[in-house]
Amino acid sequence: MRASFASLVMILALTASCGNPPAPSDGRLSVFVSIVPQQQFVERIAGDLVDVTVMVEAGSDPHTYEPRPAQMAALQDASVYFTIGVPFEDVWMQRIAASNPRIRIVDSAAGITRVAREESDEHGHEHHEGALDPHIWLSPGLVKIQAGNICKALQEIDPANSDVYADNLEAFLTELDLLSTEIRTLFERSGTTEFLVFHPAWGYFADEFGLEMVSVEQGGQEPSPSELAEMIELARERGITVVFAQPEFSTDAADVIAREIGGSVVLVSPLSEDWDGSMRQIAETLAGEPVE
Repeated sequence: MRASFASLVMILALTASCGNPPAPSDGRLSVFVSIVPQQQFVERIAGDLVDVTVMVEAGSDPHTYEPRPAQMAALQDASVYFTIGVPFEDVWMQRIAASNPRIRIVDSAAGITRVAREESDEHGHEHHEGALDPHIWLSPGLVKIQAGNICKALQEIDPANSDVYADNLEAFLTELDLLSTEIRTLFERSGTTEFLVFHPAWGYFADEFGLEMVSVEQGGQEPSPSELAEMIELARERGITVVFAQPEFSTDAADVIAREIGGSVVLVSPLSEDWDGSMRQIAETLAGEPVE
């Protein structure tokens, strides 16, 4: 790690010695975000006025990702970095800020209260307090708050295009309201009340739509054989036939549960490039019918 960071410092020092960063040749603002879904949010508001770079690349884990030297060097041209509160930022944001004193760092999660998830045992009682859940981008309602923060920052950085950002924000908020209404109506019609996931990433989604998320993984650990057996029994009792898992992680335990309950594993990534597609996928699977 020391050698790697030393190399990054050397690259940044050489880049900084060349003076102020040049403006992008096409006139667009250089914007950085931490995870892939944020790119869609920024581009929805800014359109072709920005060039968005994602730090935690598709298919990577935000808990352990280390930026490539080229990514750190590219930050020299950045106007703004939108944070969202994933573990990657705990380790790297101080270094990112030091790499470019001119970059504006904006908390896109400002105004959102994160939830410390309580992880229930396999029978749904004796709750245990968990860590703060970072997955605030998996709730359309919370994305509305993030979109507002993004728009405000872009208007302050680029006031000449303030009206464009405002108009795009209004259209995006309308789309988010429509998506939320469609999903809520779908669950009300289907009677869906709970779902089983391997990694507990969908808590804010569950909160918004009045669902119970049952997590196979407890405290960041895969279940023991006895816990796995109890989870299988719980799924049978509640008539759960779908286990949601992430393509970024092993699905072995999810496969075992699905096989024992005569169900199936559905892969859905909380870091998908197709953010609204992921929202619809999990809703349609749970309800057994498509979002209209």
